[in-house]
Amino acid sequence: MAVRIRLRRQGRKGKPFYHIIAADARAPRDGRYIERLGSYNPNTQPATIELDVEKAVKWLQNGAETSDTARAILSYKGALYKNHLLNGVRKGAFDEAEAEKRYEAWKADKDSRISGHSDSLRKAEEADKAKRLAAEKEVNDAREAAVKAAEAEAMAAQKAEEDAAAAAAAAETASEEAEAAEAEAPKAEAEAETPEAAAEESKAEEEGQEKAE
Repeated sequence: MAVRIRLRRQGRKGKPFYHIIAADARAPRDGRYIERLGSYNPNTQPATIELDVEKAVKWLQNGAETSDTARAILSYKGALYKNHLLNGVRKGAFDEAEAEKRYEAWKADKDSRISGHSDSLRKAEEADKAKRLAAEKEVNDAREAAVKAAEAEAMAAQKAEEDAAAAAAAAETASEEAEAAEAEAPKAEAEAETPEAAAEESKAEEEGQEKAE
């Protein structure tokens, strides 16, 4: 029976999740499988990969083939490299201790590079977040400045209206006072002329009486 290491799709529409499996090469994609070796989740950043390297290497040593995607995942997690080292041990190129030493050195270097990549992604995400916050702050500041400008303009317009109303009221009051003063002027003149006329009339009467005597 030919065994093939490949992916088995799970998850909902638009959010796929995959199991890494060893299955009969003739079995349907999502059909029965022999053993589950790990999982692959492409929905995270970076993608989350879990793999039982020992099980994967065991199947590779037994002649299992791989799909292109599964091969890339096994290479990424070091299963292909460890299989290569075990083939070297089997051919007598070096012993198992040396193979394990080389694999651990490769794994440490790989983990270091993955950690550096994760840090780069985290820093990029933080920088993008800071940029978005700065842009949002700029928009809020501009909106707040526009609101303050509108309020200042409204207050200036209201003050102008109040000043205009006060000036109109003052002008109306002055006009009314002027009209009242004009109306009072003839009366004042009449009152000013009455004592003189009375005095002249009294004097004329006195003169008349003297002439009569």
